[in-house]
Amino acid sequence: MKEKEKSQNQENIRTGTSPETLAQALLDNLYYVQGRPPELATRNDWYMALAYTVRDRLLHNWVQTLKAIRQKVKVVSYLSAEFLVGPQLGNNLLNLGIWEQAREAVSRHGLTLEELLDQEGEPGLGNGGLGRLAACYLDSLATMEVPAIGYGIRYEFGIFDQEIRGGWQVEITDKWLELGNPWELSRAEIAYQVGWKGFVEIYNDPEGQQRRRWVPGRVAKGKAHDYPVPGYRNRQTNILRLWAAEAVESFDFADFNLGDYYGAVQEKVYSENVTKVLYPNDDPEVGKRLRLGQQHFFVSCSLQDMIRIHLLRGKGLDSFHESFAVQLNDTHPAIAVAELMRLLVDKFLFPWEQAWEITSKTMAYTNHTLLPEALETWPISLFAEYLPRHLEIIYEINRRFLDEVRRKYPLDEDRVRRLSLIDENRDKSVRMAHLACVGSHTINGVAALHTELLKETVLKDFYDLWPEKFFNVTNGVTPRRFLALSNPFLTGLITRKI
Repeated sequence: MKEKEKSQNQENIRTGTSPETLAQALLDNLYYVQGRPPELATRNDWYMALAYTVRDRLLHNWVQTLKAIRQKVKVVSYLSAEFLVGPQLGNNLLNLGIWEQAREAVSRHGLTLEELLDQEGEPGLGNGGLGRLAACYLDSLATMEVPAIGYGIRYEFGIFDQEIRGGWQVEITDKWLELGNPWELSRAEIAYQVGWKGFVEIYNDPEGQQRRRWVPGRVAKGKAHDYPVPGYRNRQTNILRLWAAEAVESFDFADFNLGDYYGAVQEKVYSENVTKVLYPNDDPEVGKRLRLGQQHFFVSCSLQDMIRIHLLRGKGLDSFHESFAVQLNDTHPAIAVAELMRLLVDKFLFPWEQAWEITSKTMAYTNHTLLPEALETWPISLFAEYLPRHLEIIYEINRRFLDEVRRKYPLDEDRVRRLSLIDENRDKSVRMAHLACVGSHTINGVAALHTELLKETVLKDFYDLWPEKFFNVTNGVTPRRFLALSNPFLTGLITRKI
């Protein structure tokens, strides 16, 4: 009986939500995770201990969600270069419904909840409306109990931090991970290789059919880091999975022994640069290469991860679109259309037509801009150098697509030029928004007016061709973060009155 009671008490420390249990769990995490006695603990130690205490309660629900994703439910995969998630402690306390219990638990150790909330930094994972939209959708999906995985990049440094020196703003490095991040779980066993540069070779498969494959010149490894995304007052906890770039071999022992100490770690430096900074300056040519490399990196890791999960379900890839609905948040992940085609055609040897059907049934595209000059393009020369096989695939997609356009609009070569995935008017470039439109089964704006203007302006030719693809999804906010967290007094007033 005593052993049974002891087991129950241990479980309660991990999952219980009373002030007494939370206070004891806080102390346990201070001792056994932070390795600090209370008299030596800094404010950051106490914050980390409280964060781990809250995370324990999230993980209890997360494990159940992971089991559901492993089964045959359809999963939303939200691909975004940004996730402006904001500080996590307050949001997670609110969603778990333990705000007041946590306040009392903290006070029992002579602290205030407010000072621990202030200790948490802003995650450097997003910068603007596009990233906040992504974070809001993840929150809403979890609240609506829709299984979902957000896929993006684990930037080591945010876009920048600010200091005021002599009355002027000075941009400095945003070291958001400097004091640790209690919300992430490093998944060392979930890692994929991603290539750049190299060449495409032609070979014959065992059946004698001619095929093509990409031989990359450089390869990096993407390692997964997971963040819990809880729903509001329910048991759903979804996943935000971010990829960090590492070298496949981070240390060259032979170079080191020869005295080339910098050469021994050169591959590590080169690979880790891919996920070093949110939105590197792309004015110089090297910045353009890095940003294209970032986009391909996180998209390739994400698609390989989805394929792994799908195959774990014991299903063939011909039904991949039944397992995952992939939402492209603007054009940053649009290379996913070409990458999924490459994986299906080159790696899994699907016929082109079948691979295209799977791809177009999987992808959906959210457009964020009405400005033609803001639609992302990449020079053909850059694509040819960094992603040669993807460029071949884009050319083939374009050839087949323009044949369809010409059948519907014979003798209208102006329309063909406007719709082409390749912009011939200036320096030749790949139009990423066009690639997303052609490769997706649905296209949406982020407000009713925005969607209507898309149909009338920048995407009018696509709307004329495929009106059934267009529909509206209004960009929402997370009311809990923007009301309950930022203005609890107004929240209380509204709650009492309604």
